[in-house]
Amino acid sequence: RVYGRYAAAVSEALRGAIAHLAVDINPRPPRRNSFEVSLVKEDGSTVELWSGIGKGPPRKLKFPQPETVVEALKSSLA
Repeated sequence: RVYGRYAAAVSEALRGAIAHLAVDINPRPPRRNSFEVSLVKEDGSTVELWSGIGKGPPRKLKFPQPETVVEALKSSLA
């Protein structure tokens, strides 16, 4: 499936960018037809790194480029 391929690509990019980063794919049931990436910090707060909700058509706009998510992660941790 498309969602699984994008999730695998994004999680691989995140793990490659930051060593020992724990990545969970769908820890809760996902929203239908959505692709979102969030960072849960050590203090329990959540930062949204990417949301495809409200993007598209075309459908490809609902999915991020892995580099975009890595940059958002790095800026959230800075």
